Amino acid sequence: MKGRIPVYLEVTRKRTFAGAVEWPGWCRSGKTPDEALEALVAYADRYAAVISRSQLGFQRPGGIDDLEVVERLTGNATTEFGAPGVPPKADARPLPPKELKRLTTILEASWRAFDRAAEKAQGVRLTKGPRGGGRDLPKMENHVFEAEEGYVGALGSRPPRLLDASLAKRSAALRANAVDALAARARNKPVADPRQTKRPWSPRFYVRRSAWHALDHAWEIEDRS
Repeated sequence: MKGRIPVYLEVTRKRTFAGAVEWPGWCRSGKTPDEALEALVAYADRYAAVISRSQLGFQRPGGIDDLEVVERLTGNATTEFGAPGVPPKADARPLPPKELKRLTTILEASWRAFDRAAEKAQGVRLTKGPRGGGRDLPKMENHVFEAEEGYVGALGSRPPRLLDASLAKRSAALRANAVDALAARARNKPVADPRQTKRPWSPRFYVRRSAWHALDHAWEIEDRS
């Protein structure tokens, strides 16, 4: 490898997330920082498969020693609940055109990975957890869509409302809206249909959270199919 991969830790008493600074969506959790880093390495091949066609130069780590923790953050209630909720300092950086294109490519690849997993699992009864927990496929698809509506709102855009359309059409419209809003925010331009929010997410953190959520559920579907 050409140097170690910069990662950050988001730590609470019960849960830690480890995320790659420059590779949004590649983010895993564990009970401890070491477990989170081990999980991140374990999922490197799956992440590489998601973005392999994009030829972005992702290099898989051989182990934890190939990772470099560059920031340690104190997590919050969102972290403990089970989602990365605290942006690393790097996410406050400007987003120049070339990097915007790269992150948009990763984001769209993550959405496609979820769509492929969901399509492949149609008609399959997903296994339940030891206590019978876990959403069925239609509920998971709706959950991912509704979460993305919230993420787009946090980016500062009002999600489109197509109440009578199919979930597939609503998802396509929402994603197109998200890409447009992401580009506007990155260029410091007005969002087409702005939504007032007290603490809007940075463009980089929006991509990080949305890509993570899509991949987290894509891999869950694969594991439970």
